[in-house]
Amino acid sequence: MSHLKLALIGAGVIGKRHLRAMQSTEGVALVAIADPFPSARETADAHGVPLFSSTAEMLTEVNPDGVIIATPTEHHCEPTLLALESGAHLLVEKPMMATLEECQRTIEKSAATGKHVLVGHHRRYYHLVNQARDIIQQGHLGRLVSVNGLWNVRKPADYYAADWRRKWQAGPILTNLIHEMDLLRYIVGDIHSISAETSNTVLGFEKEDTAALIMRFANGALGTFMLSDQSHSPWSWEQATGENEAFPRSGRNVIQFMGTEGSLEFPNLKLWKSDTGDSCWTNPLTPETLGGELEDAYINQLTHFAAVIKGDEPPRIDAQDATDTLSATLAVYDAAKSGSRVQL
Repeated sequence: MSHLKLALIGAGVIGKRHLRAMQSTEGVALVAIADPFPSARETADAHGVPLFSSTAEMLTEVNPDGVIIATPTEHHCEPTLLALESGAHLLVEKPMMATLEECQRTIEKSAATGKHVLVGHHRRYYHLVNQARDIIQQGHLGRLVSVNGLWNVRKPADYYAADWRRKWQAGPILTNLIHEMDLLRYIVGDIHSISAETSNTVLGFEKEDTAALIMRFANGALGTFMLSDQSHSPWSWEQATGENEAFPRSGRNVIQFMGTEGSLEFPNLKLWKSDTGDSCWTNPLTPETLGGELEDAYINQLTHFAAVIKGDEPPRIDAQDATDTLSATLAVYDAAKSGSRVQL
């Protein structure tokens, strides 16, 4: 069986995560790595592939079917456009681009070349996320009325030793909330408008410590979300699921979806409905736990990427969809700065 040829741009922490997934994914083979840092030599040698100092140099020497871009966000645009021009399909880490203008250039280049751009919002590849989406989209909760979510952790002081992590671009909105915004858009649907407040009173850095937002979804449901990287709590996706072994698992659900016929706790999928009678406050609700163990979302994502390259599946998240997630996330800043609701 012939293997799809994949190249990696950026061999840092997230790049190595993609490499581990590649080793467990059938039908794909790594053919090259592009990374200007000397430390990438060890990674390339370990995988038996050539290392190139730039994307342009790599693309003149190899002709990959697909390229994974795992560089810092501000360095996504140029290699994405070069790889599309070379005829490769793309899997770009989130956020897709640093600006909406770069996103638009990517959308236009993808259309012009006929090559797909997938974006690494990896949570879309968990079965439990798709279960939640089906429950809500298929009306098992009745009409969705409200959504309430939390992401609250306390990052250690040494996390901010690097000055760039004190800047607004590295704050929890763009670093962490973007995951939650993509989940909400994927499960519930598009966000129509956002109001928000932010605060940096704990650390006093340029980046925010805390954000509170109110959302109106296109389907009419209202949502709230509270985010902080300076509150020590058991309520975050990572602690709820145990996705990352570095964070102790609490098992505490962090989002509640509430409808006219029942409610769902997420991500560990506890469904609350009445067994008989009308759905009203005098009728007891019975919980049913639906969730199972987490699979490896990065393997699922890479398997899907291979299927997209072969034309067997449409992209689960393309450049336009990822742009809409970034736009909704950036709107939190705009709403907080302006003190008014931002329409999307």
